[in-house]
Amino acid sequence: MSQNDLIALLPLVVVVGLAMAVVIIDMIVPDRDDLVGVVASGGLLLTLAVIAVAGPLPGGIGLLPVEGEQLFESATGGGVLVRDQLTAFLDLLFVMIGLLSLLFAADYLKPRNLPMAEFAATLLFAISGAMLLAGGRDLLILFLGLELLVLPGYMLAGYAKRDGLSTEGAVKYFLLGSFSSAIFLFGLALVLGFTGSTRVEEIAIVLAGVAAGDAPLSLGLAMGLALLTTGVAFKIAAVPFHYWTPDAYQGSPTPVTGYLSVGPKIAAFALILRLFVDALGPLKADWLPFVIVLAAITMTLGNLVAITQDNIKRMLAYSSIAHTGYILVGLAAYAAAPVRSYAEQAGLEGVLFYSAVYAFMNLGAFACVAALQRRPGVTSQIASFAGLGRRAPLLGAAMFLFLLSLTGIPPLAGFWAKWYVIQAALQAGGLVAWLAVLMMLNATAAAFYYLRVVVYMYMREAPDAARPVSLGAFTRVGLVVSAAFTILIGVAPPVTTAVIDMARQAAQALL
Repeated sequence: MSQNDLIALLPLVVVVGLAMAVVIIDMIVPDRDDLVGVVASGGLLLTLAVIAVAGPLPGGIGLLPVEGEQLFESATGGGVLVRDQLTAFLDLLFVMIGLLSLLFAADYLKPRNLPMAEFAATLLFAISGAMLLAGGRDLLILFLGLELLVLPGYMLAGYAKRDGLSTEGAVKYFLLGSFSSAIFLFGLALVLGFTGSTRVEEIAIVLAGVAAGDAPLSLGLAMGLALLTTGVAFKIAAVPFHYWTPDAYQGSPTPVTGYLSVGPKIAAFALILRLFVDALGPLKADWLPFVIVLAAITMTLGNLVAITQDNIKRMLAYSSIAHTGYILVGLAAYAAAPVRSYAEQAGLEGVLFYSAVYAFMNLGAFACVAALQRRPGVTSQIASFAGLGRRAPLLGAAMFLFLLSLTGIPPLAGFWAKWYVIQAALQAGGLVAWLAVLMMLNATAAAFYYLRVVVYMYMREAPDAARPVSLGAFTRVGLVVSAAFTILIGVAPPVTTAVIDMARQAAQALL
């Protein structure tokens, strides 16, 4: 193994080693949640530095070459893993999601006597699965990464095991997740059977011949595509495969809900990019109609049902479903655009840029809910936010900020994320352009339920029995980081340009 191979593997190795270190520390010094929190958070900060040093990042940052590094290459060429600019971009995002989830969890878990060490170790193993998905170039590696991502997710969903809602949500998540993994695996098997390889490059070559008319699109291969689409639709909670989402989100501890709303979703989109763009890209005209239908019904149903919710965690769950539909518009724009055109790249840029922005603003919103529930006994009904703007001005302002960004109000980051995806859809034209119109109508409808929370915070009186809201130190740091990114990506041109450049270079690496 060369020096570059070791450098390319180092970020993943650091995260896995950190998870093991947390387990060992808890065995040696049990019940030291403060020590575990510091070690896990410090380790993730170190991982961010390792990713920056390893690269490759835009501007030639990092020790690895700009074109990336293939790992474990076979005699026929191509590796089962790759570290390119897409991998680096996604790794930075996954580690930030893990870091913020840890910060938000610390002040929530302690009053409920939920062990921090188990939470941190399980979360870190899930992040390592997401990182494996980001660089996978082989069907088996992609499936292993997917399972390493979702199995810890099932455990996190049922983390409050004495809570009936948590157990119910975890069981539903596990059963539907297992079925979706089986469906996805059947699809992989069919694609393997009809292409003769598990390597992404070799599959793409075979399918390019099918797209060129040199070979017919067989019924078995078409079934494989359908099963793969169904499997990933479960993972991203696209309608009509979204049933597990509201119950899992409502029952899980709120910091876990925040992680589940962004971590597995963005990792599943990383799987889509590696599989549907990298391997199945030559047949994009065949799977485009499915993506258009999924995007349309997902964003519409997600927003319509969110309007009817009185529980804020269920409301944000359906909102998360709607945002899945928005990101799918970027994927549809890629599939509808001519090969090697700017519109093709713009669609993938939209997927990546929206994913980055969505992670910060949605995690921030769930963090505000967790902060309000820091004292056990506070419900997650929207009515519990009554008078929050006066009871806790800073927390109310932070929630107001994240809700405005989720709505897409300029000049916050959420507005630019939607604008980027809409522009890509309009450039692609055809039915995808109508998706852009539908997306704007849905964003308008979403303003109703987001701003209803603002009405409760600033225009309703707090109940007489309402207690003061206090923020822990870890939560304060996490909220500052999330709010800073939400604001700066929108209003600070150097930050906006830097994130867009990273998304652009990552899309170019994929293409």
